[in-house]
Amino acid sequence: MPEGAPGSKRDTLIYALAAAAGLFTGWVDLRVHDLLFTALLVASFCMLLGVLRPARPWRWVAIIGVCVPISVVLGYFVLVERPDRAQVWESFLAFFPGIAGAYGGALMRQAIDNILKGN
Repeated sequence: MPEGAPGSKRDTLIYALAAAAGLFTGWVDLRVHDLLFTALLVASFCMLLGVLRPARPWRWVAIIGVCVPISVVLGYFVLVERPDRAQVWESFLAFFPGIAGAYGGALMRQAIDNILKGN
């Protein structure tokens, strides 16, 4: 299979990295209780993945954005210190900074490729 083709080992690894980043961000959201820090983490991880794989950046938003509420809901059932209802609903707001980060990273990758192509 060509590098970067759907179903390749590299593709699976990058999806696993995205899911791990989303679950880590949800765990940080549970521990820190700060929506702005969670938004910063989501935007950073989505931007990194957008730079690494700029094709279809919406998929990074979908994976990371879904993993954050999942980890908060799992934390509600597993942890002794439970998040309140507002924190669970706030975790769905992670999609918005994720959109900016993923598309910003993809645009940054295009700009870097255009600059390096010019030399």
